[in-house]
Amino acid sequence: MLGPVKTTLDLPDELMRAVKLRAVQENRRLKDMVADLLRRALADATLEPAVVRERVRLPLVQCAHPAAADAELTPDRVAQILLDDEARGLAA
Repeated sequence: MLGPVKTTLDLPDELMRAVKLRAVQENRRLKDMVADLLRRALADATLEPAVVRERVRLPLVQCAHPAAADAELTPDRVAQILLDDEARGLAA
């Protein structure tokens, strides 16, 4: 069995307030309260599964040849292109 794992979650404020309040009411640590609530929700077979959106499938484009190193659209290069485009828009 693995040990505890630190995780960051972005939760709605009202949900966090409710969990914190419940932890205080039950005199429990917040992390124990969250873990218990997750365990119970996952074990509850009567819960209806959430509706999951169907993923969008993007077309795969076959190229005649590999891109040159300076033309390859890596995530970093796309981010830089978007930043440059935004900067040009601000300068205009």
